[in-house]
Amino acid sequence: MNRESETGAAARRLQKIAEQLVGRDPLLRPYCKALTRRLRRVDEIEKRLTGGRMSLAEFASGHEYFGLHRRGGEWVLREWAPNATGMFLVGQMTDWREKRAFALQRLEGADGVWEIRLSPDAMAHGDLYRLRVHWPGGHGDRIPAWARRVVQDPQTLIFNAQVWDPPAVYRWRREGFRCPTQPPFIYEAHVGMAQEKEGIGTYREFTTNTLPRIVRAGYNVIQLMAIQEHPYYGSFGYQVSSFFAASSRFGPPEDLKELIDAAHAEGLCVVMDLIHSHAASNEVEGLGRFDGTLHQYFHKGPRGRHEGWDSRCFDYAKHQVLHFLLSNCRFWLDEYRFDGFRLDGVTSMLYLHHGLGKAFQSYEDYFNTSVDEDALAYLALANRVIHDVRPDALTIAEDVSGMPGLAVPAVEGGTGFDYRFAMGVPDYWIRLTKETADEDWPLGRLWHELNNRRHDEKTISYAESHDQALVGDKTLIFRMIDADMYTDMSIFRDNIRVDRGMALHKMIRLVTLATAGNGYLNFMGNEFGHPEWIDFPREGNGWSYKYARRQWSLVDDGTLRYRKLARFDVDTVSLARRVHLLGSGNPRLLHEHNETKVLAFERAGHLFLFNFHPSRSYDGYRIDAPPGQYRLAVDSDAEIYGGHGRLEPDQVYFTQPEGKEPDRRHEILAYLPTRTALVLRLEK
Repeated sequence: MNRESETGAAARRLQKIAEQLVGRDPLLRPYCKALTRRLRRVDEIEKRLTGGRMSLAEFASGHEYFGLHRRGGEWVLREWAPNATGMFLVGQMTDWREKRAFALQRLEGADGVWEIRLSPDAMAHGDLYRLRVHWPGGHGDRIPAWARRVVQDPQTLIFNAQVWDPPAVYRWRREGFRCPTQPPFIYEAHVGMAQEKEGIGTYREFTTNTLPRIVRAGYNVIQLMAIQEHPYYGSFGYQVSSFFAASSRFGPPEDLKELIDAAHAEGLCVVMDLIHSHAASNEVEGLGRFDGTLHQYFHKGPRGRHEGWDSRCFDYAKHQVLHFLLSNCRFWLDEYRFDGFRLDGVTSMLYLHHGLGKAFQSYEDYFNTSVDEDALAYLALANRVIHDVRPDALTIAEDVSGMPGLAVPAVEGGTGFDYRFAMGVPDYWIRLTKETADEDWPLGRLWHELNNRRHDEKTISYAESHDQALVGDKTLIFRMIDADMYTDMSIFRDNIRVDRGMALHKMIRLVTLATAGNGYLNFMGNEFGHPEWIDFPREGNGWSYKYARRQWSLVDDGTLRYRKLARFDVDTVSLARRVHLLGSGNPRLLHEHNETKVLAFERAGHLFLFNFHPSRSYDGYRIDAPPGQYRLAVDSDAEIYGGHGRLEPDQVYFTQPEGKEPDRRHEILAYLPTRTALVLRLEK
């Protein structure tokens, strides 16, 4: 076949793939040519990167070439710095002075790659080091971009790279772990704030103390935040400086491996927040001006700066940047055996305006000149690498824009993510609880928001994540109960505001879970109504850790109501997993009445009945339902969940026929106490 024929065949193949995406969503029909062009762009970039000589996964192994390694009985250190005129390894091994014997050499024809080879006794495990980079008109110390270990001096607060060559290599106990195919129930966690002490928690403490709690809570995926090294603890891990270094403030690499190994032994997948949407502006610790230029890894000019986040924006069109980021994807899979990633800030990557202050109102927003198609291509390539290395890996896109095709397989014309977050749901809950009185909650709008997602793509819903709890905002339960949480959460005290907050907290979480598309997420502590907000130590709070921790003693205390909220979460998550609720098809609305504030729907052989009315209970409330006998499976008002126990447990309900054929329907009559959710299981 000649080249012209090959080109034509390739074009037809890509158009056919694009047509599959259009088949999923007919509104994409006017943009079929654009979709085909984007697919062609991804293929062309992959071909350019690999040269047709290797797979993309093999290309994404830069971490085995760059950085510091022991190779063949010697130390080898390589870095990419095209604008540099000189480079020295400085550190404890050189008394922090430039020495000729520790000068890196620029490799011929390697486009700015520098290298040094040293004898095995030139440095030792634990030694601190940096690179001293010279460029036209200046010089400065830099932590190697590919460094795998970076530590901060507790006294001076200075960061340095560290030689990490322990005498014993970590031996994995759980070989060949693969993520189960069941829907993900994600427990979002931050290692540093996972402990009750007013300080920074460690990987080891998380493994010993927090992991068992997650197992008992019934979640099957842990999403770890703040793993990549970040200079400012208060950034929640989203201002990354060293992309290949696991944050040393939580402990050594072996302890992180032990955490993941222990989770695997319990059957849990572990995914990490992967920050490729931007980088910290730091210059000594980060990539900000690594070789003396601001555009080595980033765009030139204003496009290279994210004004909203005070960070730098990667240039996804650069070969070396793609090598760096794609290798970073593979590194965390290979070295630490993470089971996938939640890619942060996807909306910011996809659009030149970063989605700031932008309302996405039409499909034209996904195909105009504001779209960064290089970033979109990178995301597709990243998913290819991840799934080539680990076919079972989970990838989740944090996108609020609704970009079509993100969570569609590449072979069907998509970007290749396995899931996307339904980010509008938590935002709506905050607005609703903050701005609207209970009696005015619009149930029709609520139902729309809970189900407003791309139904041709797998989505993960949540009532609140870490975002809704950051300082300046409040968790849902703290917004509803506020200061009374400090005094009246005892099971021996009565408080109307506490009753309301607990009742709505259970209903909000259950209706979000029951309407979720294909997965569900909870931020640690929210399952039992952790009070207050999240605030990391900073000058404005006197560098306090008071709000950068989780008070597990609250849920451990049987005299407090937190334990009852936790019990409700355990039972509802268990129910959802046991009956395969998620992924069982969309919930089917049976009844929505705004005046009575009653909402009812059916899913996976269960009826979900919600009475959101703040003061009215209903006896014998009629709701259309599939015919059969039902049994009460969950009652949010049960005393074991901190409710008033107004219903007898284990009740049986029978539907009654109404009308004549062919219009006959069946109704169920139920007692619906105020602010109560019921789950009825179809028995026969």
